[in-house]
Amino acid sequence: MEQAISDGRAEVNGLPARLGERVSSDDHLVFDGQAIAVPGQVRRVLLYNKPEGEVCTRDDPEGRPTVFDRLPPAGEGRWITVGRLDINTSGLLLLTTDGELASRLMHPSSQIEREYAVRVLGSVNPEMVKAMHDGVMLEDGLARFTDIQEFGGSGANSWFHVVIMEGRNREVRRLWESQGVKVSRLKRVRYASVFLDADLRMGQWKDLDQSAVDQLAAQVDLPSVPVPEITGKLKEKTERKQRKKGGVGAARKPERHQRRKARLRSTSGARSGPGRKVRR
Repeated sequence: MEQAISDGRAEVNGLPARLGERVSSDDHLVFDGQAIAVPGQVRRVLLYNKPEGEVCTRDDPEGRPTVFDRLPPAGEGRWITVGRLDINTSGLLLLTTDGELASRLMHPSSQIEREYAVRVLGSVNPEMVKAMHDGVMLEDGLARFTDIQEFGGSGANSWFHVVIMEGRNREVRRLWESQGVKVSRLKRVRYASVFLDADLRMGQWKDLDQSAVDQLAAQVDLPSVPVPEITGKLKEKTERKQRKKGGVGAARKPERHQRRKARLRSTSGARSGPGRKVRR
């Protein structure tokens, strides 16, 4: 290993490693171009079903509820949100104790899919769908949906599922508004390989298991890192907080758009075209 370090084959946080250099679980190691796990490092990922009315900041100057009010103790490290949802958007929010994982999942170069269920108010025609699929110039640059599928509705309201590859502020809403229709409800149902569980009530969370965490990490070229076992006092505090906070509202049967068996597409593969059933 000493010779490999001398030859410049090892890096710590993007810089050549030095003989005798100490590393911690917060450091990012690369050997021969491949990321490797730091001995003793653990990685925890939480799936939270965010209700409307909560913000994703730790401390809100306006005193509004934050997602961190409901979360269990992180154990080692602290919770880092993987992207954000605005106060009026509900659904899947990922949090992790691994800063490198969070950073890579959020970075536009990773081309990670985010899927949303959207209820729009107003008439939607094929030309509008094509425009949003081809790309619309917004005030902060070109934006587009890589997939748009209709999922029914009633009256002036229609449900769609859309997929987007980045997380710019209110991007889903602004794309629909560019076509003259209003988003009346927005819910994230998938981030990368992780789907929102239909039986996870709003305001509740669950830890992802080793297999789900490894699959998520592999999508951004990170090695497997052990998921810690929640035991002892940490387990007691976690269970107590889940019971105390509970969920928002009674559990309901999943709506049609929530029962969708969405297709997982490779982030490097071909993208599907606009929705098949867009009404005139």
